[in-house]
Amino acid sequence: MTILLTGGAGFIGSHTALVLLEAGHEVVVYDNLSNAFRESLLRVEALAGRSLAFVEGDIRDTARLRDTLTGHGVDAVIHFAGLKAVGESASRPVAYYENNVGGTLSLCNAMDAAGIKTLVFSSSATVYAESGTMPLAESAPTGRPTNPYGSSKLMIEWLLEDLQRADPAWSVALLRYFNPGGAHESGEIGEDPNGLPNNLLPFITQVAVGRLDSLSVYGNDYPTADGTGVRDYIHVMDLAAGHLDALRVIADTRGLYTWNLGTGRGYSVLEVIESFERVTGKAVPYAIAPRRAGDLAECWADASRANDELGWRAMRGLDDILADAWRWQRRNPAGYRG
Repeated sequence: MTILLTGGAGFIGSHTALVLLEAGHEVVVYDNLSNAFRESLLRVEALAGRSLAFVEGDIRDTARLRDTLTGHGVDAVIHFAGLKAVGESASRPVAYYENNVGGTLSLCNAMDAAGIKTLVFSSSATVYAESGTMPLAESAPTGRPTNPYGSSKLMIEWLLEDLQRADPAWSVALLRYFNPGGAHESGEIGEDPNGLPNNLLPFITQVAVGRLDSLSVYGNDYPTADGTGVRDYIHVMDLAAGHLDALRVIADTRGLYTWNLGTGRGYSVLEVIESFERVTGKAVPYAIAPRRAGDLAECWADASRANDELGWRAMRGLDDILADAWRWQRRNPAGYRG
């Protein structure tokens, strides 16, 4: 198959591109490089020993998307493109709706015009309603997310559900994943956010490598065992494999499918810090900061549906995530800019 990855130069997209190439697929990456680097794809090609096609473009440019789909003979799309910082979304909601929801509308129009109706969407656990019951299964209620980022993801899910219901020729997978981390075991590709990291793991590694002085722990007064937020951390390579498995299933059927991709285990911020120091031998100085708008106390997955229906499960644990993330950062202290 020839697969288009929107936002494919980013963290999850680049690792998924590698998995797809290694599985024998042809890959076309469409990315505006606003939060990604062309270098990541050059390294993907080197690791895979195969080339991919790259098109620089904005997801909201429907005509360019359509031309890319038809010109490369694309069979299916994995949709990563969009803004993704929870905290930033609270201060820039219009930009998040414009990019994420508007961009998906553009993509659906381009796909429809090109006659391509197989789509895997990069959704998020943030679509679930705030709940004191864990773990979260796909049957758990969605609700008004606590931040515009999550709201944009839920709106896209609604859009795709309505689209598939109106036209049953579409085959759509909604992948709700939890907290991606780690890096490819080679240390050649990894997470390299622009500016101050919004996620815990790259924040930790940038402190450990000396790019930042101290980690900010946002809130220590949550109703959790140690007062810090609890999350389900999934290795990016496990996550990438989940996209391949989902694509394999929906390529042969029609319908709309929803799968959680997570480990089923939650760790607090302080537990992650302690684990990182144990695994790497690097101290991580931190300071308690006020809670961030939109953050939940705890969130982890019930991934049994993906286990049963996709034959997928997370194979790597927290120690693997931290060791691989550190290997990437240690070998690339300035990220792809170095």
